[in-house]
Amino acid sequence: MDPMAEALLGGAAPGDLAKIALPKEYPASYLRVEDSEMFAGMEDKDVRKSLRVGLVPMPELAPDEVVVAVMASSINYNTVWSATFEPLPTFGFLKRFGRAGGFAARHDQPYHVLGSDGAGVIVAVGTGVRRWSVGDHVVISPIQADDQEAATHDDGMLGAEQRVWGFETNFGGLAHYTLARASQLAPKPAHLTWEEAACVTLCAGTVYRMLVSARGARMKQGDIVLIWGAAGGLGAYAVQMVKNGGGIPVGVVGSDSKAQILRSLGCDVIINRNDIGMTDDVDSTPEQAIALGKRLGAAIRAAVGEDPHIVMDYVGRATFATSVFVTRRGGSVVTCGSSTGFQHHYDNRYLWMHLKRIIGSHAANLQEVRECVRLFDLGMVMPTLSTVYPLDEVAEATRLVQTNGHIGKVGVLCMAPEPGLGVTDPARRAEIGEQRINPLRGLADAAPAALA
Repeated sequence: MDPMAEALLGGAAPGDLAKIALPKEYPASYLRVEDSEMFAGMEDKDVRKSLRVGLVPMPELAPDEVVVAVMASSINYNTVWSATFEPLPTFGFLKRFGRAGGFAARHDQPYHVLGSDGAGVIVAVGTGVRRWSVGDHVVISPIQADDQEAATHDDGMLGAEQRVWGFETNFGGLAHYTLARASQLAPKPAHLTWEEAACVTLCAGTVYRMLVSARGARMKQGDIVLIWGAAGGLGAYAVQMVKNGGGIPVGVVGSDSKAQILRSLGCDVIINRNDIGMTDDVDSTPEQAIALGKRLGAAIRAAVGEDPHIVMDYVGRATFATSVFVTRRGGSVVTCGSSTGFQHHYDNRYLWMHLKRIIGSHAANLQEVRECVRLFDLGMVMPTLSTVYPLDEVAEATRLVQTNGHIGKVGVLCMAPEPGLGVTDPARRAEIGEQRINPLRGLADAAPAALA
């Protein structure tokens, strides 16, 4: 164990941490550039073959950055994309970033340290950092925005140089240490453990922007919100935010076990896609998509009497045509991804003639992340962590997400030696209640076969 890690786990004071030198290398989960073509022609691109864990060099610290000792992280679908080298190898992102020169050149390496979530302790600060200090407990937003771009001052997500940390940048959060800009940080909710806090910013922040923010669907009280994949990392947060905001969540899942999970989150309407004849075919015809939309719409109207105001779709190719069809006149389809394929085909008549809107949404700006984290601080939204893996087993954790065998969020312990650490406000935790804070813990282990 390096001296910094030993001091952190031993409870050293911030003043003592500031005197300890950072290690020259550290354990991390990474990809190698020479493996970029390893899955060519293969149908099952098993991420366990590409993801590695080993020592990588500690990068130089830029003036506007901090080094965070990552206690825990989590798996997001961008780690699956990275590890399958699809739709493009991420080394192209790193090379283009590196061409900007200066400190950006550090990111162009023959290895890529992954991870776009993290919770931990600041152990070093750059000379330009003003609002953060060594010893602060933080969560890390996945977006790196360029504050010297004019568009960034309207919305941090609009700048051309905005990047997803740990996906379009190097030195991500699935490691013992990470580099993050000071403009990515938010205080860690004091009543949460490291692994609970580490599963918040990317997925919950993304859902906040999609549904709640003025830049998303602007959900209001009474809105009916259809949520595809409602037991997943994004979906489980969407159910909570719709309920918390006075809306009516309608969750679509693929099994009775996942339906039970939605019940534990208080989802008002639960639809098993098998019950409406939805198959795994991502290339259904427009006619098939409309037929499915009619069955889905009938099921929703039977439950709540109306069509959905908002459809939250991150599934993509397999669902998008149905989403456009099933949304009510004047309603919105909001999308942040396409896990089943990026090419969407839908009947445009149902969009323009019924005055519907498609809203593209990507992650969240720092203000939206802060507002989202505040909901966790207030005990209004809970972490959707279902299971936790050690860093050495990050490939298995990512494979679970790749094969859709997970529910909620899959956590990864990085420097933290065991779950349950990091709580600095136990009284607040006791007030909220352990079961409320962890509504999905243990459910993934209860019926793993049924979740696959």
